[in-house]
Amino acid sequence: MDPSPEPDPSHEPHSAYPEGAYPEGAYPEGAYPEGAYPEDVYEGGHGPYQPHEPGYGLDQPGYSPYEDEIPDAQARMLAIKNAKAYLLTTSTKSGLNLYDHLATILTKILDEQPANTVDIIETISQDVKWAQFRKKMDTLRDEHLIPPTFEAAEKCKALFIKEAGEEEPEELDEEMGEPALPNVMETAFYFEQAGIGLSKDECYYIFLAFKNLISVQPIQTCRFWGKILGLEMNYIIAEVQLREGEEEEEEREEEEEETVAEEEKEMGEGEEEVEQKEKEPEPPKSTYKPPPEIPKEANGTGTNKYVYFVCNEPGKPWVKLPPVTPAQIVCARQIKKFFTGRLDAPIVSFPPFPGNEANYLRAQIARISAGTHVSPTGFYQFPEDEEEEEGGDTYEENPEFEPPPVAEMVESLAMWAHHVKGILKQGRCVWINPAQKSEEDEEEGEEEEEEEEEERQEETGQPLLTLISEDEGMKNIPAWTAQASTNLIPEYSIAILQSNRWPGAYAFASGRKFENIYFGWGHKYNPESHTPALPPPAEAEFPTEPGITEAADPTVEEELAFKAAQEEALAEAEEEEEEEGEDD
Repeated sequence: MDPSPEPDPSHEPHSAYPEGAYPEGAYPEGAYPEGAYPEDVYEGGHGPYQPHEPGYGLDQPGYSPYEDEIPDAQARMLAIKNAKAYLLTTSTKSGLNLYDHLATILTKILDEQPANTVDIIETISQDVKWAQFRKKMDTLRDEHLIPPTFEAAEKCKALFIKEAGEEEPEELDEEMGEPALPNVMETAFYFEQAGIGLSKDECYYIFLAFKNLISVQPIQTCRFWGKILGLEMNYIIAEVQLREGEEEEEEREEEEEETVAEEEKEMGEGEEEVEQKEKEPEPPKSTYKPPPEIPKEANGTGTNKYVYFVCNEPGKPWVKLPPVTPAQIVCARQIKKFFTGRLDAPIVSFPPFPGNEANYLRAQIARISAGTHVSPTGFYQFPEDEEEEEGGDTYEENPEFEPPPVAEMVESLAMWAHHVKGILKQGRCVWINPAQKSEEDEEEGEEEEEEEEEERQEETGQPLLTLISEDEGMKNIPAWTAQASTNLIPEYSIAILQSNRWPGAYAFASGRKFENIYFGWGHKYNPESHTPALPPPAEAEFPTEPGITEAADPTVEEELAFKAAQEEALAEAEEEEEEEGEDD
């Protein structure tokens, strides 16, 4: 092997490397071809920088790679910063940058010092990238990953645990009537034939949740009302009728709370009046009188006929919804809000809703129940003792009812009837005169009496057990759509009724069995886009009168005409005075 070429004696060693820094044998034999050192290495332009870049070109006049002074050091530092900034650019795919990646690769190569590094550099780069996305595991104990099925089972575990004091239910006598626990699985089976409902597992969880609710609350009858979807969580709703004594106690508690709140308000108003009297004279008070508040319907009647319990998921605690008021129903008709799944969430809307999401949910439940709860015609009848006009919302099951065939219930909507009373524009099922209390006042004027007479016009709605064939549609869309569960085996099909006014409301009928259910967002169908109510016009601050309202400035022509008229009037007055003097 030829010995390595000797360096040119004309070249002096670089000042960056002190004398003796080059150990003997630093450059192995054959590392550089004959004549390649040092001209090509130091003067040939090899390296990361191009000759045209400022401060880095090695072929510039007057520049030698062995000189201590570097021309244009500022440009060199700027180029270094730009190069480093480019290498630190983060990738939009992996989130890494080339600078850190190269540093990690070099560290790995120097630590491990593999053979033939240039041949496996791609593999090393790939291993470094994979290490960035691998989860670091503990050498002592690996982290246990909980599968989602196990998490779901843990949430519903409490539903399957039987308490120690709980005994098996005895067989019910005929006098006690139907059990309070509804057969949710049977209802789900019938709706499943029409492709409606929830999964079997969720239905069974709801079934067990209803069992826990009945064991805690004094419930007489219970029914699975449906499921309302929310943005964060959903609502599972139970329609409940409490025992007679419990309803009275609840009414008393509500009345006591209302009286306490009214007393606190009166005390606060009295203190404010005393403070105002001590201060300076009061400004004139407004003569506006708000309309009288419409009272809510009593528990067990009208919109508050049933009590509703809700929960977000089976196994979570049940929460009782408050009774609904007419003001909440009237406002719920004018707004459209998605549910969040949190009962304490505020309702931000215009007009402002009087309550939170729990009250809005209760108002929507009342509206959906009044419009979609139907039954086969003739299944219910009015009691013989009470007339239809006076009976309100009382009805009983007809023992002589004969179920019509499924084909008739699908072809004609007259085979279905509403068994929940409709809600009037006032927000109640039974109209009430809000001006009855104000009639006792003797200071009322004639104008107020005329306004009250207009308000006393009684609202009338559709009577109970009205046929759904009388319901109005939406433009070209009918209010209801009836169909059979299957046309291939008609002798075993059931009748399915779907509400187009409230999407998500369904009813089925099979013989003497029927049920209503709702799965949806709790919104009414609107053929047009929802247009929120506009705010009222701003009230005038001052009355428009000649002495108050600023008049428009007259034009030049009007001023000249006014002056001419004044001069004429003065001339006429002077002439009259002269004539009177001559007469005297």
